[in-house]
Amino acid sequence: MNTEPIQRRKIYQEVVDRLLQRIRDGEWRPGDQLPSERDLMDTYGVGRPAVREALQDLARSGIVEITHGERARVMVPTADLLIEQVAGGAQHLLRMQPDMLEHLKDARVFMEMGMCRMAAQRADAQDVQRLRQRLDDHRAALNQLDVFLHKDMLFHREIANISGNPIYPAIVEALFNWAGAYYQSIVRAPGSEALTLAEHTRIFEAIAAGDGDAAAQAMSDHLLRANDLYHRPENRPA
Repeated sequence: MNTEPIQRRKIYQEVVDRLLQRIRDGEWRPGDQLPSERDLMDTYGVGRPAVREALQDLARSGIVEITHGERARVMVPTADLLIEQVAGGAQHLLRMQPDMLEHLKDARVFMEMGMCRMAAQRADAQDVQRLRQRLDDHRAALNQLDVFLHKDMLFHREIANISGNPIYPAIVEALFNWAGAYYQSIVRAPGSEALTLAEHTRIFEAIAAGDGDAAAQAMSDHLLRANDLYHRPENRPA
């Protein structure tokens, strides 16, 4: 027998469930507008606050889009949006439990090694050219810290793009955003910019040569070197 207490639910949560079911049943397709707030109030017998809170909940999940003066519209969540939705929680987790950063770094090494191997196996001439441009752009930003960090992320994201899986680029960008203070402390370390560029060049050359093992190893060396550098007290963020 289940003896767990029955959870009390707020009215807006019931409205969310009803709307979600209608969307899943295909009553409203991507791009369609939902009924007006007044119509939803009449349909479900609830007040305007419950309807508005339900719509805002759906908007936070990327299921609908709310534009001032218009009815809510059904959306198709993208990989970027789905990853972005957990970004705030991830950053809070890292602040509250700093030791989680080690797990985050381990996950990044594992994922990006696989992405590099996949990129080397799948890259065509156009992919290689785009990755070369990302490397050139990164090198051109050598003396601009904020731009250099952004170009660093774009280089890694381009590798993920080559996989053809839209979730991978979103994950790569999220990893940079979640641990922003960590990456800035590394880039500020003396001489690290030139070393980062040299490592990126090695990664690029392995991908361009179609050598998956070498590409994965170059990425591993790059990330593990950065992780080791972070452990030096002078490089930790304040």
